[in-house]
Amino acid sequence: MLLKELTELNGVSGNEDEVRAYIKTRALEYADEIKVDPLGNLIVFKKGSSPEYKVMLSAHMDEVGFIVTGHGEDGTVKFKPVGGIDERILLGKKVVVGQKRIPGVIGCKPVHLQTNEEKSNNVKLKSMYIDVGAESKKDVEKLAPLGEVIAFQSKYTEMGEECIKAKALDDRVGCAVLMEMLKGTYSFDLYACFTVQEEVGLRGAEVAAYGVNADIAIVVEGTTCSDVPGVEKYEYSTELGGGAALTIMDRTSYADKKLVDYIYNLAKQHNIAIQFKQTTTGGNDAGKIQLSRSGIKVASISVPCRYIHSPVSVMSKNDFGSVRDIVQCVLNEFSKDQKIIHNIKFGGDVNV
Repeated sequence: MLLKELTELNGVSGNEDEVRAYIKTRALEYADEIKVDPLGNLIVFKKGSSPEYKVMLSAHMDEVGFIVTGHGEDGTVKFKPVGGIDERILLGKKVVVGQKRIPGVIGCKPVHLQTNEEKSNNVKLKSMYIDVGAESKKDVEKLAPLGEVIAFQSKYTEMGEECIKAKALDDRVGCAVLMEMLKGTYSFDLYACFTVQEEVGLRGAEVAAYGVNADIAIVVEGTTCSDVPGVEKYEYSTELGGGAALTIMDRTSYADKKLVDYIYNLAKQHNIAIQFKQTTTGGNDAGKIQLSRSGIKVASISVPCRYIHSPVSVMSKNDFGSVRDIVQCVLNEFSKDQKIIHNIKFGGDVNV
């Protein structure tokens, strides 16, 4: 299964080579042109049959992880996060170091040796280390040199009737959707952009958007899902099983209202499950794409993911299907009538 293969690849921000190579190999048969820009973004171009406009799809290849910052005399590894990670989840987690995937475990001082004060507080990342089985600083420096990247070790697992547990659902779900969209044929020019370094500042998208200079852009993401015990319903960001999640506004972007309304109404017309993301926190590649050049109309469509930025993110296969279906539906409608793209971009009437 595509999602299984994508999520079990490692691609910590700035080190997306493995993911990029996988996608590039599978995109070759559908692409008119493939290029990798100097930052590492993979741009897959499909020439339209009668192109008047350019549509950009964006999904980031990178995932959160860690980087080696030091070594203990006892053979342990000191590390820092790459991207936003809740340090409370880290103790006891399995990781792999570098391309050789050297196995390790995140540890700290044993609980039976902690003071009462230490036991009553969350262990901070600065007190943690990674144990790779080395016996000395000299040994561990060879296994895990400074600057080496570290990824969560986690296997794709199906749960219950429709759920999936995996690492890197943010944003391999988006990558999977874009790969599906490449199989179609369209009247407009399509640029499927698999971006880098989203988790450390939306860096790849800024470069990709400038190069493509699209008329409209759609970002496909994995987003927060907070429908869990201890959270009031009015505090939910999204709900698992509620369908594709449309963003209105977040910390980095304000989606184009006309494009968002068009997507929502199109989903309703085609009986595709859809919901609005109800929080304004976080951000994604839309923040940089929206501000590119003289500005680009942008919308974000996301798969809700519980426990995001962890090795045990959980999503619904039905929600993934809803995101795939609505993105395909939008592209098909654009392809039938490119005037829709014109009207969204320049302010004309847009009807479903």
